[in-house]
Amino acid sequence: MKGIILAGGSATRLYPLSKAISKQIMPVYDKPMIYYPLSSLMLAGIREVLVISTPRDLPMFQELLGDGSRIGMRLEYKVQLEPNGLAQAFVLGKEFLSGEPGCLILGDNMFYGHGFSAMLKEAVAGVSEGKRGACIFGYEVADPRAYGVVEFDADGNVLSLEEKPSEPKSNYAVPGLYFYDSTVCDKAAELKPSARGEYEITDLNKMYLKEGTLKVKLFSRGFAWLDTGNCDSLLEAGNFIATIQNRQGFYISCIEEIAWRNGWISTEQLRSLGREMKTAYGRYLERLAK
Repeated sequence: MKGIILAGGSATRLYPLSKAISKQIMPVYDKPMIYYPLSSLMLAGIREVLVISTPRDLPMFQELLGDGSRIGMRLEYKVQLEPNGLAQAFVLGKEFLSGEPGCLILGDNMFYGHGFSAMLKEAVAGVSEGKRGACIFGYEVADPRAYGVVEFDADGNVLSLEEKPSEPKSNYAVPGLYFYDSTVCDKAAELKPSARGEYEITDLNKMYLKEGTLKVKLFSRGFAWLDTGNCDSLLEAGNFIATIQNRQGFYISCIEEIAWRNGWISTEQLRSLGREMKTAYGRYLERLAK
């Protein structure tokens, strides 16, 4: 399976912060925001990733991440000229996926919780082995009206999907993390623009729902899905990361550490990466390599 990070948009709710720089480049405590969704793909065992962004912002991601070889990955890049909806990622990413299953994660979505890696790998296996056509996630929120909402039965079979409903059928929002089988690009190509003029990810999910192959996995009560849509939530996300790291002593979404633990880079490579950075982050990598 290959992965796609959609890191476009103008993030107008963060103006003037985002007026001249991509939201996904901004720091969430000690790391660029894009490290967090990238680390989610890495935890799922995905080594080939396409980053989609605007013509203005894509060079920054290329400078930050390069071709991925330093962490044992292969990264490619694609321009999205206009933000025409999340499902457009699979139109732009068709050549990259080349008939393989794909995982889409939004560049501003952050996840943290026990068992996350196991959930991701189970989703990858289920889709890749043909047990299901698509796998999405549900996260219980107090007011789901601002999100896509999923209704499901006791076995995780999806009953309905609604985009920002005024009267939600459940309290489970759908986060920006989606796993699809090898038919996803063909399905995305069939979509018509919504009333908002966008190719909606909910409409793509409904195609799998109609087939009866869409499953939902639920994040538990103690799991964190962090939002970075405005200045307050961006600050809260940074404080959350800082609190856990400073309290427990390990780093969240450290891509070099994940690559090392996955066996994608050696201990000596990890040590070398740490020495390149004269910061606490670099010293953490060197400490791991001892």
